[in-house]
Amino acid sequence: MQRAHDAGARLIHFPEGAMSGYPVTETQDWQALREELDLTAALACKLKLWTVLGSDHQLTPPNRPHNSLYVISDAGELTKRYDKRLCSLNEINNHYTPGRDPVVFTIDGFHFGLALCIEVHFPELFLEYEKLGIDCLLFSSHSKDPIFGIMAQGHAAANNYWLSVSVPAQYAGSLPSGIVGPDGYWITQCTRDAEPDLTLVQLNRSMPQYEVALNKARPWRQIARDGNIFRERQVHDPRSEDTTGF
Repeated sequence: MQRAHDAGARLIHFPEGAMSGYPVTETQDWQALREELDLTAALACKLKLWTVLGSDHQLTPPNRPHNSLYVISDAGELTKRYDKRLCSLNEINNHYTPGRDPVVFTIDGFHFGLALCIEVHFPELFLEYEKLGIDCLLFSSHSKDPIFGIMAQGHAAANNYWLSVSVPAQYAGSLPSGIVGPDGYWITQCTRDAEPDLTLVQLNRSMPQYEVALNKARPWRQIARDGNIFRERQVHDPRSEDTTGF
């Protein structure tokens, strides 16, 4: 967080389970976790740094905790919490209670959404955030599977928004953290040497390389997904309706 502040960042994005570890265990020390979260919030206030942090969130026993992302503002306040909605079979049977809703928050006029790990396999969640008007999706994971990075690129390209991928440093050899542009290409990635690293990007809607993605592709795809422009141009033609002849 100090390095990010010194580099001029307004927001820092951490992996799934960054504070609590992953997955939740029966020996979780909730009091110690709360103390660490309070210290992190105090540091976010001191540095004036928005902080998105993966952690288990305790529920009332005997309910299992949520697998969550905390959004701590630059005033050190917990402003939002995203609870993983589409958990894995192991998570839902043994570890976590699923969440319910998408979460969107705004910093300096840019709108951010949140997703966790295996949710990368469900494109409907990423399309949902496009419909909610986000500029950047913060995707936290505890996976070393390179396909997660490839799918993140696909979601960014299909929905034309920035996508930040944050994973633990020990997985950097196969899936380094980084930021994908709204055209689907990596802008920057952390090193692959399994050491804690920081990479930064500035969100700028006016960058020439994103003119097509942001100002042409995204508006057109919104029209296309609505479907009216196609329905209005459909015709009743026997050669169209007969799908069994050349």
